[in-house]
Formats: sequence, C-alpha cells, structure tokens
Amino acid sequence: MAAASSPPGQIILLNGTPRSGKSSIATVIQERFDGVWINLGVDHYMAMTPARYQPGIGLMPGGERPDLEPLIVQMYQALYESIAAHSRLGLHVVADLDHHDSYSVPRGILPACARRLAGLPGLFVGVRCALDVIMARRRATGWNTETDQIPAPVLRWQDAVHTPGIYDLELDTAILSPEACADRIAQHLAGGPPPTALQQLMTIA
Repeated sequence: MAAASSPPGQIILLNGTPRSGKSSIATVIQERFDGVWINLGVDHYMAMTPARYQPGIGLMPGGERPDLEPLIVQMYQALYESIAAHSRLGLHVVADLDHHDSYSVPRGILPACARRLAGLPGLFVGVRCALDVIMARRRATGWNTETDQIPAPVLRWQDAVHTPGIYDLELDTAILSPEACADRIAQHLAGGPPPTALQQLMTIA
C-alpha cells in the first residue's frame, strides 16, 4: 500500500476528441503498467455530476451553455486537485480528457489546471484520430447511422481540442491500437525526453 511518504505517482493526461480512443488507452495502462493506476477522466467525472448540470466538463465547443461555464471552471479545478492529491499520495493517475477553450468567452482552463500539477510528474499526451475513423466508431455505437455527413459538433471538437497543441507525445489512434499507444507511452516514460508540456502550459496567461 502506498503511504503519504511515497514518491509522487506518475500522471498521464490523454487529451483528444470524443471517440478518439482515449478511454481504451487508459484501460490498457491500468491493466498493464506497474503499480496502482486510478482513472480520473472525463467520463467518470461526468457520471458523478448531477443530471441538471450535465454535460458538465464534457460540454462541447461552441459556447452553447454559458450558464454552465463558471461551474465547469470549478469542476476542472476540483478534478485536477484530485489528480494532484492522488499523485502526492503515491498513486498513479491516468485521465482521459477533452480540453478546449471554445466557450462563450475564453476560460483559460487548461493552463490553470496545469498549474495545479506543479512539481508533480506529468505527461501530457495528444490523442489524435482522423474524422472518418471517429465517424465509423460513432456509427458502430449507434450514432449518426442515418447520414454520412459529419455533424457540426464533431467538426468543432476536431478544431478546438488540440489548441494550443503543446504535448510531450502525440499518438494517432487511426493507425495505432490501444496497446501500441500504451507501449509508446511506456517507452517515452522510460527513455524519452523529460516532459515539458505542462510547464509550458503553466506560462500561458
């Protein structure tokens, strides 16, 4: 069991659009990486959010719910405080997220969240996926089976989620399996350059 005096746990943040494959990568990390890995991603946080405040931190780009935005800022702060607390207690964290700043006004959530992880070992991973593959995955789960057109929200996600695009590592799940993505992450942690993405994001006003 990890104790309060343990070295901080590793943090892996997977950032990408819905259906880009983040959750599958997180599952592989939990199953295959050494140590205890806690998933504190967007889906789990949304499941804890009351129905009247949905979609919470899963709010799509476009500024369509300005009434929710101040609450979303608080929720992200709370989520990252929890990530930091787990790490400080020696637990590893993998979080599948879909950060964007396409609200009714800029909210600066990602830089503020990065600052809450200051001094902790964090790897920020961009999970990319081609639109045709995302659409195929949506149709396979019963979404948009009636049309071949790409919905406007999907297009907005693709444009907004990788801004500013500062990552330690980028993965393309259109060509890499979840297992291969997890292997790339493990290799980067073992012998890649020191992570700098979160430190860079902290400096953005």
